[in-house]
Parts: sequence; structure tokens; C-alpha cells
Amino acid sequence: MSINRVSLYHLETLLWIDRLGTFSAAAERLNTTQPTVSARMRELEQRLGTALFRREGRAMSLTAAGRKLVRDCDPLLRDMQYALLGSGGYGEASGVVRIGAGEIAAASCLPAFVAELKADMPNVGLEIEIDLTANLIQQLLTGRTDMAFAAGPIAHPALKTSPIGEVELVWLASPAVASAFAGGEAMLPVWSLASHSPIHGRMREAIAASRIAQKSLNLCNNARTMIDIAKAGGGIGIFPQPMVRGEVASGALAPIDGMPALAPVEFHVAMRVADTEPVLTQIFERAAKLNLADVSG
Repeated sequence: MSINRVSLYHLETLLWIDRLGTFSAAAERLNTTQPTVSARMRELEQRLGTALFRREGRAMSLTAAGRKLVRDCDPLLRDMQYALLGSGGYGEASGVVRIGAGEIAAASCLPAFVAELKADMPNVGLEIEIDLTANLIQQLLTGRTDMAFAAGPIAHPALKTSPIGEVELVWLASPAVASAFAGGEAMLPVWSLASHSPIHGRMREAIAASRIAQKSLNLCNNARTMIDIAKAGGGIGIFPQPMVRGEVASGALAPIDGMPALAPVEFHVAMRVADTEPVLTQIFERAAKLNLADVSG
């Protein structure tokens, strides 16, 4: 056994393979290639003199020795990271954190949160991706992102979550369309986010309780595009209040009176339970203190 030739990057790579489940996911998380990850694991096995993986068809799984090494090294590496951060503080932290967010979060709490985070952790690179909730959760589970701001509730045993408040939904249209609807027109186009969005469910329930014709519903996977369609007179929509404050204030969009009440959309921040990196944990704890009511009123 040549333990003196085992490097931290060997162990870090092993831990990310265990956390994310595949060599390719670990390679993406570590910003390297799958052949590099495979080479590191071959080196680690050679230097320890034991097999850490077994091949099962096209998949790889940890051996008993591999599982023991992960269990023993995970807390050691975490303690080392905390010790290094303790000497330099989070202002000296580095690395890349990938954050997924829905459009609503991106239009409300995310900008100020990111600005404060960069001020306190200037050397931590951030990669932000905007997507729908279903995609955000899948990307989080597969390790493509490290944290997500998503519409909830979110329930998965591999994720830990914290509620960060609710966003109100409002019925809006251009002034001309709102006037036509008030005059009795029921065949106006209605716009909703795609079927895997929580707003779509609210829309279906609201249409069923209103005089809007069911066949009027149209779908779009981008809330900003829906807002622009409504501003152009293209129909009625249910919109997140933080995203349309400016349009309502300017008169480009007008509320529609007498429509069914809409339940607000609950939001959570989420990360993987298996992730124990101090920097990521610190960012999650900061995000968990957010309150959408403070930024969306």
C-alpha cells in the first residue's frame, strides 16, 4: 500500500462519485473529464492495493472496501475544509457553486441574494441556470446543480429543503382585453405556464370556477414571454406578482375583477442531503433565511 502517494483529489473524486452515483456526474461536478475521473480511481486502487469498484453490467458500484473508505474519509475532508475556512474565513473560500432557480425566484429574491453572496465570498464562482421547477429538481438530484430555488412543496428523501415564503398570483390582461372580458367576452385566449408548473394547476382550477371557456387555454414555458403576450393584447394570464409590478404600475397590464381567488405559490430552497461541503452548507443556510414577503410586497 502506497498511502503516501494518495492525494486529496483522489479522495475528493471518490466522494463525489459516491454522492452523485456515476463517474460522469462526478466529472461534471469537479469540472474535469470522465477519463480523468476513471484514471484517478485506478490510481487510488493501485496505491491502496484494493478494489474500490465492481462492474455490474454497464454500471459501477462501490465494493465493501470502497464504502468503508467513503465513510471514513467524508468527515475527515469536511473537517479539513472547516479548518481551512476557519483560518481564512468564508471571504477566502473558492470553488464553483451552481444554483438553479425558477423565473419567479429570479425576479424576486435571487438578485439581492447573489449580490450579497458575491460581496461576502468574492472568490466563489456562481453558475446560475433558470428553468422550470421539475427540471430544477432533476438537475439537483443528478448533481448538475448544487442548490435550487423552486416552487414547492418539494419532497424527496435525497434532498433537504427550507421554506422561503410565498408569492401571490394575480389575474391580468392588457387594459383593452380586461375591458372586453368585463363586457362579457368569454372566448378570449388564456395563458398559463406549462403543465409541470405549479401555476398551471392554479390556472386549471381557476378556469373551472370561472366563466372562461375551457378551450381558451394556451401554454407557454416562459413567464416573461407570457407577460409580453398579455401586454400586446394576446389574452388573459395568471402571473406571479413580483414579475408584473412594473407593468401594473405603468398601466400596461390591468387587474381583472371578479375572478376566482388564487392560492399563492410556496417556494423552497433545496440541496442534496449528501452534500456536506462547508461553503455550500453556508450558502444554503443563508438562503434558508430569505423571506419572499420582504422582497415581493
